[in-house]
Amino acid sequence: MEPHRLDRTQARRIAVRAQLLGADRPTDLVETVRHLTFLQVDPTAVIAPNADLVAWSRLDAAYAPADLVRALEDDRTLIEFNALIRPMEDLALFRADMERSPDYPRWREWLDANESFRRDVLARLRDEGPLTSREIPDTSVVPWTSSGWTGNRNVTQMLEFLAARGEIAIVGRRKRDRIWDLGERALPADLGAVTADEAQRLRDERRLRSLGIARAKSPVVPMEPADVGAAGEPAVVEGVDGEWRVDRALLGQPFEGRTALLSPFDRLVHNRTRALELFDFDYALEMYKPAAKRRWGYFALPILHGDRLVGKLDATADRKGGVLIVNAIHEDEPFTSEVRRAVDDEVDALAAWLGLEVRH
Repeated sequence: MEPHRLDRTQARRIAVRAQLLGADRPTDLVETVRHLTFLQVDPTAVIAPNADLVAWSRLDAAYAPADLVRALEDDRTLIEFNALIRPMEDLALFRADMERSPDYPRWREWLDANESFRRDVLARLRDEGPLTSREIPDTSVVPWTSSGWTGNRNVTQMLEFLAARGEIAIVGRRKRDRIWDLGERALPADLGAVTADEAQRLRDERRLRSLGIARAKSPVVPMEPADVGAAGEPAVVEGVDGEWRVDRALLGQPFEGRTALLSPFDRLVHNRTRALELFDFDYALEMYKPAAKRRWGYFALPILHGDRLVGKLDATADRKGGVLIVNAIHEDEPFTSEVRRAVDDEVDALAAWLGLEVRH
């Protein structure tokens, strides 16, 4: 079919609306996650953990971190799977992946060599679970080798593999430690039968609904893809090379924006190439850079105003001191008085949600 022709303003508004960042806020946490498809788990909490920060930026003061804990641990409407929090029912779309996990021959060889270790872990969880990794003995036959941080972390690696296969699942956290239990106790008995091809199609469609506009193909990224395959309809964006896929339901819809402070892992900005192409927004997470080489700060929050990404907030939550320290507000272009007031109001709202006072 002939591609839809969009200017960059239209494309940006589609992306913002799809990510539930327009003026009409959602009101329910689980429904929000269903629409976004997931919340990324990340332990960095310079201001707040990523999952909480993304939920707050949509739900505002109506959201409390206890709501997420309740959904994960009590209601079991959400589940942490592969470092992403997803609706429990969405595991049906990953069943085919679970059945063929792990993907790489070296991983399968390690599992095969440690079959007795695998049985020991499952037996320990069956008899004494739920447990943290610290409470599970290492009875591995062959150690896990890696040049990264997982080298010789045999219990953790076995738990990761078993979770990817659905044999076990995360059922809660004790501070930062994940709590594991058998999949037969933690997961629905019937996740549904979805073929691998159908699951891929549905995942692409849901991803496009949450992004609004995306590339059919893009470079491989960890955890969740940034592309959407054949989902949606073709589109071209004025001034941007190549073809996109767009969610037809978002075409021609009215738009009313608002101001929002976003996590660096927020899906509106997570794909830095897309953020540059559609929003002309230059951004990088600088926590891994030496302080002298940072332009915007250790954990700067992108600032959305209407359909534009207009700057970055460099702030730190000092919980012991009871303050949200605002180190700098970087303006990509000089803020108007209206934008400045809106950003200041949002910083105040963030501090209030955290139970802190703002200190510049």
